[in-house]
Amino acid sequence: MTATRVDAEVIRRLPKAVLHDHLDGGLRPATVVELAAAVGHTLPTTDPDELAAWYFEAANSGDLVRYIATFEHTLAVMQNREGLLRVAEEYVLDLAADGVVYAEVRYAPELNTRGGLSPSEVVETVQEGLAAGMAKAAAAGTPVRVGTLLCGMRMFDRVREAADLAVAYRDAGVVGFDIAGAEDGFPPADHLDAFEHLRRESVPFTIHAGEAHGLPSIHQALQVCGAQRIGHGVRLTEDIVDGKLGRLAGWVRDRRIALEMCPTSNLQTGCATSIAEHPITALKDLGFRVTLNTDNRLVSGTTMTREMSLLVEEAGWTVEDLRTVTVNALKSAFIPFDERNALIEDVVLPGYAAAL
Repeated sequence: MTATRVDAEVIRRLPKAVLHDHLDGGLRPATVVELAAAVGHTLPTTDPDELAAWYFEAANSGDLVRYIATFEHTLAVMQNREGLLRVAEEYVLDLAADGVVYAEVRYAPELNTRGGLSPSEVVETVQEGLAAGMAKAAAAGTPVRVGTLLCGMRMFDRVREAADLAVAYRDAGVVGFDIAGAEDGFPPADHLDAFEHLRRESVPFTIHAGEAHGLPSIHQALQVCGAQRIGHGVRLTEDIVDGKLGRLAGWVRDRRIALEMCPTSNLQTGCATSIAEHPITALKDLGFRVTLNTDNRLVSGTTMTREMSLLVEEAGWTVEDLRTVTVNALKSAFIPFDERNALIEDVVLPGYAAAL
């Protein structure tokens, strides 16, 4: 089957895995409108369609800082138990409707405490909402497993606290850790104590790197902090010249370190110029363990089906390529090996075979 014959409906049916998706970046526009009214928060518009368009337009600034600023309105409606429960449950149901069978959702508990919830209460509430969503998805015949990555915000001083939460709740649905926020000027090594604590406690973690900041951020995330995956990593191509890998790029490829790549998001923040020229294709062809992700579905106006369709239409990807990145994601998921392998063998590979 050639790439041009893979239509969106076929792609929608394909089983998918997403490792890099932010809870506060994937709300339904109508939910934002309803929850904002309930808490008295003023939005740019109260029309759900217009709000979705506002998000997409605001995020297409080519600037990571402005992109992050669009989260003001989603976070405003995620400050109480009711809002968090609804957002988490709908998050799972939306993924299930998109054919996602495994996901890791990430968020920073410290950003959801303005309404009086403690960070622990935030985590417990989100887990309750995710569990409700998974139960409903399974009952509807579209099961999806969702693990949680807790984030520390790299520009603040509560990263170690978030790491402690990841350790405390690792048997309650939290599968790993991340740091998020503006990269430039906030190197991951500033939070080395948190990463050392996670390593001592055998909790895996990924680090946003190689997006707004270049190779030094990737090197530091891996070689100083000990990350098992890299969030984005698009600028790793700066260490590849005419197909020849530099030492850092070689380390990433040869040790099968997953790159959590988010094409549409990277276009919006100016990290890539087009889908056709996005580094994910070149890195895939060079044998890197690339994975395909949405990053923020509301902010980027995207889904996994859309990300896959764009690569098929504009970068010439085949169904085999889509299967490869899906298997890559599960190979690098932060759940036990036997559970990863079961998803690959029992769900993903049969699902691709059936869809084709």
